[in-house]
Amino acid sequence: MHYSLMTELIAEFIGTALLMVFGNGAVANVELKGTKGFKSGWITIAMGYGFGVMFPVLMFGSVSGAHINPAMTIAQVVVGMFPVSDMLPYIIAQLFGALAGQLIVVATYYPYYKATESADSIFATFSTTDAAQSRTNYFLNEFFGTLILVVGALSCLILPWGAKDPAAASIVVGFIVWGLVTSMGGPTGPGLNPARDLMPRLLHQILPFPNKGSSRWKEAWIPVVAPIAGAIVGAEIFHYFIV
Repeated sequence: MHYSLMTELIAEFIGTALLMVFGNGAVANVELKGTKGFKSGWITIAMGYGFGVMFPVLMFGSVSGAHINPAMTIAQVVVGMFPVSDMLPYIIAQLFGALAGQLIVVATYYPYYKATESADSIFATFSTTDAAQSRTNYFLNEFFGTLILVVGALSCLILPWGAKDPAAASIVVGFIVWGLVTSMGGPTGPGLNPARDLMPRLLHQILPFPNKGSSRWKEAWIPVVAPIAGAIVGAEIFHYFIV
């Protein structure tokens, strides 16, 4: 079934918003003082991001492709798998979806933001940084993490077995994200998605939380550029060596 571009953009908007609600919502549940999930651990966060990708892909994969990530959209354009004319509208929908999803997280956790004294904990519910304060490590982690994500997601969704059973493929993509967050998430979060990092960072800058600390704009280019570069390389690997 063919959908209009507007329908596809709405799907990208909602899908990206859901990613933020499940993913950054899980971080807020773990990091913010007084929540029922406070200090429940990294597995909670990994599950949140895994489901935050799985459900939108299940819901909207057949509508828009469920990119829910500007890096995925750009990479598919570069290798000729997606029309360049739709790239900018998709990215805009994803950016605003990330903004809307983060606003939902803030609204539902607002009392706990006010109760939390740790600036690092507050920032973690919005954006990423490198735990070792190394920009080189930050870039490498986001680059390789996104590369693996893109190769894995495209392999699941486009190869014959996934095309035949898109629901099963969508579930596996969710497990890929879950696995990546548990295995490669320690250094940076991870982001793996420019919209997931940039728009929440903007909100962190604007919103008047006590004890929120710096929005760390000097390093903000890394979780934008590194995922895009990693996604392009991943799409090239898939396009030229797998299909």
